[in-house]
Amino acid sequence: MLFKYKGLTKEGKRAKGTISAASYDDAKAKLRAREIFYDSLKEAREFSFEGFSTRRQMPNAILSNFAKELASYLKAGNMTILTALKLMEKQHKKERHYHAFLNAALTMVDEGKPLAVALSDQKVYRLPDFFLQSIKVAGQGGKMVEVLSNMSNFFASQSRIRQQVINAMIYPMFILIVAVGMTVFLLIYVVPKITGIFEDTHQELPGITKFVLGASHFLGQHYAGIMVGMLALIIAGKIAYNKIRPFHYAVDALMLRLPIVGKLTQNHELGRFSYIISLMLDSGVPYTQSVTLASSTFGNLAIRDLFEKVSSKVTEGNKLSNALYATKGVKLKSSFLQNLALGEESSNVASVMGNLSALYSEENEQGIDRLLKMVEPVMMLLIGGIVGVIVMAMLLPIFSMSLGARL
Repeated sequence: MLFKYKGLTKEGKRAKGTISAASYDDAKAKLRAREIFYDSLKEAREFSFEGFSTRRQMPNAILSNFAKELASYLKAGNMTILTALKLMEKQHKKERHYHAFLNAALTMVDEGKPLAVALSDQKVYRLPDFFLQSIKVAGQGGKMVEVLSNMSNFFASQSRIRQQVINAMIYPMFILIVAVGMTVFLLIYVVPKITGIFEDTHQELPGITKFVLGASHFLGQHYAGIMVGMLALIIAGKIAYNKIRPFHYAVDALMLRLPIVGKLTQNHELGRFSYIISLMLDSGVPYTQSVTLASSTFGNLAIRDLFEKVSSKVTEGNKLSNALYATKGVKLKSSFLQNLALGEESSNVASVMGNLSALYSEENEQGIDRLLKMVEPVMMLLIGGIVGVIVMAMLLPIFSMSLGARL
């Protein structure tokens, strides 16, 4: 249980925060042990219903900083984990959620619990299972600094990749918004002002002009309903994707079959899996357990289902590469299967998969760069095509009227 407190230290300074305790009396005893004289102490209840909880997934950037900072303290000062956590808690008092996370972990480590147990039991952030398992094994094998450093680099890399994708999508999304906005503006405000000219002449209009006028009239009459409908469709699609497993699976399987995007998606998923396997094996986690934990980290449900099916076969003693070859499902890259088989045959899976992860990361960087170079001219052609069609639809009747007047 978490308790919020406010009070004074023995030096007379204001103190507030959260403390983990089994009961209200236990929380009071812990505050007295820390020489904090509280004037307010109450339970910080965790809001939840139907499986939803305010306990959020720890962002990759924060998790990377946590692992990096803890590793640096343990390495530089040869200090205990408890002392390092105390220093970190003092330095991050202004970061409310992160400070609560550090406080909860510190309290449990102070009670004698291992770091992995403390990180797992705290109620502020959810941490990846493979991270917790690696920390557990590292604590038992005396490789805590090395594992924390490797984990910090991994999560920093994941955060950087996510930011690169977001930055790369800004310009195409801006062009798309401009295209949609320009089209709506022309159809709602410009086209109706020209329509009156055609109505006065009573002449037969070209098909393209009729189409544009019909689209303008429909959009002008129902634009509010269209906007609401599109918003409802987006929300319904997101809910269906999150809640309806067959729909989620179908969308993810379709993503893998798309040209260019499918290759980028599979490279990202298999590259991350390869790196996680490499990290866990280097941390001392057994191979079968590493496969099971890493299989749960896939973002694409179609690939995750395949690996979760074969992970049970690996537990039974089969090689992962053989199980993937024999199991029906998503068709994986041959380079991944070949490298995995090579690593298993040579008993050097960690090194082979680490190199493969770097290769896929490089391929994706080049692939994203090529994709963006293709998207930009396509978007410009899209805008030019839409504007051209509307202009042509408006000018054709005017040219016809001009030719008719001359004849």
